[in-house]
Amino acid sequence: MLKQFLGVLMLCFIFGKTVSAQTSYDGEILQFQKDLNAEYKNPEESPLTPQEQKEFKGHSFYPIDSTYRVMAQFRKIEDPEEIQFPTSSGAIKTYDTYALATFELKGNTYQLPIYQSHVLRQMEEYKDYLFLPFTDYTSGVETYGAGRYIDLRIPEGNTIVIDFNKAYNPFCAYSPNYSCPIPPEANDLKLEVKAGIRGPEEH
Repeated sequence: MLKQFLGVLMLCFIFGKTVSAQTSYDGEILQFQKDLNAEYKNPEESPLTPQEQKEFKGHSFYPIDSTYRVMAQFRKIEDPEEIQFPTSSGAIKTYDTYALATFELKGNTYQLPIYQSHVLRQMEEYKDYLFLPFTDYTSGVETYGAGRYIDLRIPEGNTIVIDFNKAYNPFCAYSPNYSCPIPPEANDLKLEVKAGIRGPEEH
């Protein structure tokens, strides 16, 4: 009887650790989604009109899938190449091609340039901010046609976590009053990234 009890206790312990680990990651992504939804309800941050803010029920997201959280090799470019990003408004925004990230996803190896804004790096809060725009086979089908963004920070070592579950839309997906960088060809992924934000269907 004691052995049976100890066996059940051990299974509960192992199962509990597994559930806890899953819940911890899911909780992180759910908090990201919650914060993003709150931003769009906040009149001081939202790209939506006042009427749209009242009607906004939250973004549509793909199911959380940890396989889209990848550990990438991070190779900083010693002499960063300046890139002029065309934007949705026709204006130009200047970035540096700061690093190259190489990772495996769905059995294939991919490489994406990661960028640093000339403007944001002058600000204390964003001096280590990096910008990863991308398009994929869902763009213009299930996700915003002009691509999605992921926010990153300069890592301490030679690896960086890229979590496509945290992909979000530029404000231009919701309003023409913004000037959003358009991902270059180098940032087009040749697969469907069914993670992160979807839509918006009504824009």
